[in-house]
Amino acid sequence: MEGPSGIGKTTAVSNAVAAAGLDQVKQLSARKKADVAEIQAMLANPVDLGTVVIDDFHRLSEKTKRDIADLMKTLADEAADHSKLVVLGITNAGQSLISFGRDLANRIEVIPFETNPEHKVEELIDKGEAALNIELNVRNDIISDSQGSFYIAQMLAYNTCLRAEIYEADEMRRLTEESYHAVKAQVMEQLARSFHDRAVAFARGTKLRREGRAPYLHLLHWLSQSKSWSINTLRETDRHPAQRGSVHQVVTKGFLADLIDSSDEIQQVLHFDPASHLLVVQDPQFIFYIRNLSWHQFAEEVGFISIEFPSRYDFALSFAGEDRDVAEALFAALSEHELEVFYDINEQHRILAADVEEYLAPIYQSEAQMVICVLGPAYPRKVWTKFESVQFKERFRSGEVIPILLSTVQVGAFDEVGRVGHLRWDRGADQKDQLDAVVGVLLEKCAQRRSGGRDEARWVVPLPE
Repeated sequence: MEGPSGIGKTTAVSNAVAAAGLDQVKQLSARKKADVAEIQAMLANPVDLGTVVIDDFHRLSEKTKRDIADLMKTLADEAADHSKLVVLGITNAGQSLISFGRDLANRIEVIPFETNPEHKVEELIDKGEAALNIELNVRNDIISDSQGSFYIAQMLAYNTCLRAEIYEADEMRRLTEESYHAVKAQVMEQLARSFHDRAVAFARGTKLRREGRAPYLHLLHWLSQSKSWSINTLRETDRHPAQRGSVHQVVTKGFLADLIDSSDEIQQVLHFDPASHLLVVQDPQFIFYIRNLSWHQFAEEVGFISIEFPSRYDFALSFAGEDRDVAEALFAALSEHELEVFYDINEQHRILAADVEEYLAPIYQSEAQMVICVLGPAYPRKVWTKFESVQFKERFRSGEVIPILLSTVQVGAFDEVGRVGHLRWDRGADQKDQLDAVVGVLLEKCAQRRSGGRDEARWVVPLPE
């Protein structure tokens, strides 16, 4: 059984147990340490379990979840009539369970809560109207906006009644005359008291990167657009390639999981399952809140320079193979700041079997907002660096090419570079200090362009050689 926290799953199970006349049912919760120990002991010796209900499945460790999936498969294969497992969790807990054993899909029944068809929500409104002897003028808006959630429908109807000063049933049937916009505004004002600070804390992530691609904010935005109250974080990047690198970074490196685990406030509204990469809303009020946010205003309040990205990449790296160490260091550091960087080794699976020139040309011509060319002795001699430099040559005039000149070559080796400001990289000096300094300048450059600042054809970088 799966659905948002507090929606009534546990109550429904208790009612079902009572209605079935069962008297030997063990109910355990992942929120209680003693119960978790009992669950683990049960899994170690699963003999004649009877009926066992495990609540808050999503809070268990990955190993315990996997052991539960294995036990359910075994019980199903053996057609055991002496043991039955009932697992309760948040939305998409069933999918999480199946991720530990794909062949479980045909062996278990998943019962979802809060995914009701519109006619059921309409029936709910009908019963409320009949009980109060009223007719809600905004009923169609409520039915549409609730998106299958009884809880949200009740919340909106309740606030409509409050605005109309309806507190009990009337003898004469009454039609409300409320503005739905005003009803939603009132609900959003109430919800903001509970959820505004949590939404901001999540959107900023572990550290606010004002010039970055706002991966946490975009995850929250994509979640607000999901009708299932959950998203597969990595699959979403296929739909939003401009955020692919930054989102992939925070998901696969554990930053997203760490952010949620470190905050009790965020944990109350969001859950992330690293095994299935699912990000799930736990509270029906929170999903309504984020669905109705003004996202541009919210992004500005969070502190991002802009969430509009005219280019697929912030930077594209151009370099000879002999200088890959510098390019790779730049890629890693810029990615840490949640920027999208074209780095050939990460695109090999996309370039494979494609016309390489057709694939690369638009990236260096326009799809990257700026090009970083790492200029070492081998750069002029390489076929691909010659090809790349032809593509971005005209962009020198608009300040969109940032040369990094290695100490092993002279400026005269690159005529175009001598006419524009450039960075220097001394291979004999401390590499980390240089990387920090260069990346600092690149971040400032990115922030300037993101905020709409225009560069002249010549610019000077205040970085000592």
